Parts: sequence; C-alpha cells; structure tokens
Amino acid sequence: MTDIAQAGTFQIGDRTVRRLGYGAMQLAGPGVFGPPKDRAAAVAVLREAVARGVDHIDTSDFYGPHVTNQIIREALHPYPDGLVIVTKVGARRGPDASWNPAFSAEELTRAIHDNLRNLGVDALDVVNLRLMFDAHGPAEGPIEAPLTVLADLQRQGLIRRIGLSNATPRQVAEGRRITGIACVQNQYNLAHRGDDAFIADLAASGIAYVPFFPLGGFSPLQSDTLSAVAAGLGATPMQVALAWLLRRSHNILLIPGTSSLGHLRENLAAAELRLPEEALAALDRIGGAQ
Repeated sequence: MTDIAQAGTFQIGDRTVRRLGYGAMQLAGPGVFGPPKDRAAAVAVLREAVARGVDHIDTSDFYGPHVTNQIIREALHPYPDGLVIVTKVGARRGPDASWNPAFSAEELTRAIHDNLRNLGVDALDVVNLRLMFDAHGPAEGPIEAPLTVLADLQRQGLIRRIGLSNATPRQVAEGRRITGIACVQNQYNLAHRGDDAFIADLAASGIAYVPFFPLGGFSPLQSDTLSAVAAGLGATPMQVALAWLLRRSHNILLIPGTSSLGHLRENLAAAELRLPEEALAALDRIGGAQ
C-alpha cells in the first residue's frame, strides 16, 4: 500500500497533518452541483483515502450545495481520531449553479451552522473564508467585517481554526491582526506560479499553503515537458505535478480531488515519487521559476 507518510507533515494551526490530503469537490455532480452519478463510489473513495492514511479532507457546504458534506458524514462519521476536515464559507450557489458571494453576517453564520449540521459535528476543525472580489483570482478588498464574524463564532466554540482562500498577502496581513490564520488556499500549480514569493513568506510564518487546482482544475495541466519527464520516470503527468508541489515548499499541503478509486491511488502514490534534479529543473521552466 502507498506510504503517504513519505511526503512528510506540516501544521494547520496547532494540528499536524500529513502533507498529502484529499479534496472532496469532485464528489458532487457535474459543475460541482447536485448529487454524484454514483454515491456509493463517492463513499468508497473517501473511506479508502482515510484507510490509506489521509488525515485532512477539504470540502465546503456550497459544493452541491450540501452534497459533499453529507457524503463525508455518511462515509466517515463518527470520524477517526486525527482526521481534520477543512471547509469553506463565503459563497452560495444559485439555482442556475452560479457561484455568488455570501459575505453578510447572516449568510456566514448560516453557512457555519449548515456545515456543522451536514458534517455532524459540534465544532468545525478549520474554516476558510473564500474571498470573491474578482472572478479570476485574488483581488484586494475589505475582509475585516466577514472575518470578524468568523472570529466571533470561533470564540463561541463553533470554529477551531480560521484560514483564507483566494487571498492576497495584504489580506492575510489584515486577517492576522483580527485572528490567527492557520492556512491560505489559493490557485497554484506547476504552470500557475503567481504565488511563488507568497508561499515563501507564509512558510517563514509557519502558515500552511494549500493549492487548489493542483492539477489544473477543470482544464488539466498540459505540457510536453511534463509528459516527457513523466515518461522518463515511469509515472503519470499528474503524479509528477503533485510530486513537484511536494518538493516546492515544505509548507504546501496537497488536496487533489477525484471521484475515482483508481485516480485516488495514483494521486497518493505521488508521495513516493522522487524527482531527480534535472527533472526538477525542466519542470521549473514550465512556470518560469524565478
């Protein structure tokens, strides 16, 4: 069985987790909306992930909405000791499957209680505030009001740790003046390298960086160089892309998602893949490493 412990560990706040986790977004239906085609398969993927040593799962109650959290509860509740479930708030889904900001105190409070109910817990391990000031990525905008709502809910005992998603360095600095920031979740992968300096700054502060779309998201990574390196190593391009992220910085935690047991096993096997220096140099050139 794959030994994901080889990828090492890092902390989310005061909790230490293995660096290779699992993202539950793909357990919902097409477009992350509605139920999955095969709910039993979704349950099986979650159970195998945990059985193979995954100890942190990324989710949100706006996946579905409600679908992935309900499947997580069905598959894993009562949750094993040591499992950290990271969720997100700050958005809601429209009836047309649109993604809409949900930043008011009422919306955020309702979202926390929805997550608590659907996951079947009394307190949420980690809650990321998803920022939506721009449809294309992080953008400056005020976060004091919504983050203060979450900090108040944290003081009430409903949230244990708080993170930010789709955030800028300035927003993280602002957030740290309000509450502890356990993690930052932004888009980052082999070809999308805008956060290179940000990752280093977070590492220096002991803050986890969690790339979403580590394999490219809805448009999987495509690169002749990536394919050539993978062929030379007897691995898949996606395994190489994950292994590169694990080498990129010690504070990176990975949450590749899949609804397939086969793909889950391939993703977890990336923990054991060793990249020679020449392969790393070739891969770094894909994103124009600085």
